[in-house]
Amino acid sequence: MPSNNLKGALLGLVSMGIFATHDVVVKTLGGHFTAFQIVFFAALLSFPLVSVILLNDRREGHLRPVHPWWVLLRTTCTVITGVTAFYAFSVLPLAQTYAILFAAPLLITILAIPILGETVRLRRWAAVIVGLVGVMIVLRPGQANLGLGHLAALTAAVCGSLAGVIVRKIGAEERSVVLLIYPMMANFLVMGAVLPFVYVPMQITDFGLMGVIALFGLTASFLSILAYRAGEAVIVAPMQYSQILWATGYGWFLFGESVDRATLIGAAVIIASGLYIVFREGRSDVSENTPVLRTRGRSETVTTPRSSLLQRALNLKGRTAR
Repeated sequence: MPSNNLKGALLGLVSMGIFATHDVVVKTLGGHFTAFQIVFFAALLSFPLVSVILLNDRREGHLRPVHPWWVLLRTTCTVITGVTAFYAFSVLPLAQTYAILFAAPLLITILAIPILGETVRLRRWAAVIVGLVGVMIVLRPGQANLGLGHLAALTAAVCGSLAGVIVRKIGAEERSVVLLIYPMMANFLVMGAVLPFVYVPMQITDFGLMGVIALFGLTASFLSILAYRAGEAVIVAPMQYSQILWATGYGWFLFGESVDRATLIGAAVIIASGLYIVFREGRSDVSENTPVLRTRGRSETVTTPRSSLLQRALNLKGRTAR
């Protein structure tokens, strides 16, 4: 088991490194194009790859959701998460964006109470409160100039967390093809409707970078699947926080970004509280639903579909499969 956990951790680190590189390309394109245009072409270029994956879903059934309202809410949340996360990466320093998005485990813990019937006791509540204090340290309301980028990052964290918890609630009854294809189609249609109003002409290199976003997102998702198959979730899940190291390096080297003390302190507080929640859920006597461990880190967007759904669509049976 130790060697398997090491393999899982290493695969998780590589996956998060590719995710961070994916976000760097998003930020680079965000200097020239709106998030709506980036998401539209990322969806367009991701669709053929994901379609091949969906053909592997051999479960009998149709494309009508078993839980249409939950699927509609999840689809809406996924669309909002994609455009707001891409916008946040475009306008905020990378490290600051990640620090805010790392609030997801805290939000998942809260949302799991009404949606999954999860019981959260004093210690996990304390971790949630401490983590939210960390978010306030990063944002520094009243001291720093807060803009649409900060609101976008917070919105992405909330909507991504809600989408993940909904998958945990209905995932056993819905076909993976349903849970994957509806957000993709919604992204394509919604962004396509907005595109005529925001379109900026693109060069061939820009299309190439859009393709890189799609390729990197799916590649990182596959590596995440392999990581969770190889190692225990409680070992692999914390690897998501390595993105802050990539963000700091990329931000300094490529964009001339520096990380201020408040962001470092706030990120440390958020990460510590998130790690505590992960390890608490890893104990069999604490959580029946383990919503944070099962959500597996990254919020779902058009280029980063939920890895557990991809795993199910590919008929990959691992001990962490839903």
